[in-house]
Amino acid sequence: MTTFVLIHGAGDTAWSWHLVAAALAARGHDVVAPDLPGDDDTLTLDDYADAAAAAVGDQRGGIVVGHSFGGFTAPLVAERIAADGLVLLAAMIPSPGETPGQWWDRTGFAAAVVSQAARDGGLTGNPDPFVGFYHDVPRALAEESLGRERAHPSQAAMSAPWPLESWPDVATTMIVCTEDRFFPAEFLRGLALERLGIVADEIVAGHCVALSRPDELAGMLIGFAEELHPTIR
Repeated sequence: MTTFVLIHGAGDTAWSWHLVAAALAARGHDVVAPDLPGDDDTLTLDDYADAAAAAVGDQRGGIVVGHSFGGFTAPLVAERIAADGLVLLAAMIPSPGETPGQWWDRTGFAAAVVSQAARDGGLTGNPDPFVGFYHDVPRALAEESLGRERAHPSQAAMSAPWPLESWPDVATTMIVCTEDRFFPAEFLRGLALERLGIVADEIVAGHCVALSRPDELAGMLIGFAEELHPTIR
């Protein structure tokens, strides 16, 4: 048994993880999926990480998972709780001193979207959320997710440099969603190699994989935990 700390992305809440959390719990694992603070433009990445660490409490270890914008927050949480492992799920990968606002230009995100959109007929980067984000999510779940959107992250979080001087000393893996129409798979594969020196794992899903493929995703997370600690089942 291990503890999974699930960090949601921009605009999301802990609800986005509810199906994955249920799948992990059904296999005997503990889950902490905090609602990170929203609707406050003064809060920083450190504030988000502090909130997640407070939700974990005194426990140390476990696997921290960061989805999308959660890639900026999850490494901070992993350091605070001395995590055993860190999973970046269809996530941004920050560099020390880089602000989330700078990340888009520095990584070549816009060009990657244009290139992929030219290949898939404009599906990638499509402004319709049911096309660009939720294309493989059941409609009712997609509509509920949209109805739960809120202001997170803040302007303060977007404009402040990522506070770590280096990547935390924790086993890290990346999961790329092959049907992602927000962060093209080829783009994230390259970023994982460039910034972390790792070859990404893959799942056939869109960006909102926690809602579209929760059981498969839970299995991948458990598999990562088992690689770190073979006695975990």
